Amino acid sequence: MVKRPDFEKARDYVLDRLEHELSPDLTYHCLGHTQNEVVPAADRLATLEKVGDEDHLLLLTGAYFHDLGFIRQRQDHESISIQLAEQTLPNFGYSDAHIAVVRGIIQATRLPQSPSNLLERIMADADLDDLGHENFWKRSNDLRHELDYYGTKFTDEEWYTDQLRLMQSHKYFTDSEQELRDTTKQQHMLAVKRLLDQANQLY
Repeated sequence: MVKRPDFEKARDYVLDRLEHELSPDLTYHCLGHTQNEVVPAADRLATLEKVGDEDHLLLLTGAYFHDLGFIRQRQDHESISIQLAEQTLPNFGYSDAHIAVVRGIIQATRLPQSPSNLLERIMADADLDDLGHENFWKRSNDLRHELDYYGTKFTDEEWYTDQLRLMQSHKYFTDSEQELRDTTKQQHMLAVKRLLDQANQLY
């Protein structure tokens, strides 16, 4: 019988590093983004999509690791997250096959998203769950502050244009997430469009 990976220790390892090593200036890609948003969204979708126990565990492992690369750098952080997963997961009893799955799950969060299987589709949806969530406006503001701090400043017109472009090009991949979030996401898109129209009138 194949030994079950020690998911709890892997999770605690990631949370400890995120808590102590992430810059406080990462107002969007913070500990709460992983712990309170992406992981619960992935967990919920895995249940709705009837994912098996082992795959569920690997999905949540990928969800915890997906932004760990931010402890080192913002650009191409996904590659660093994958590197850290490859280096540390063997210590927690994950096999090469497990790690290959986790690698794909992390990679699925890279924009533009192009997931290739169910676990990756769930992860892609979980990472952008906030587009159709009631906390969209707060998290959009958090992202703008983060980008502003790191030198990417937007006028209102530029910001709403950027947000609208992302939302129009984005789609949720799983039936469950479409059912949960599509209607609210469409409402957010209309509201962003109205704000963009208002901003355009000021110039």
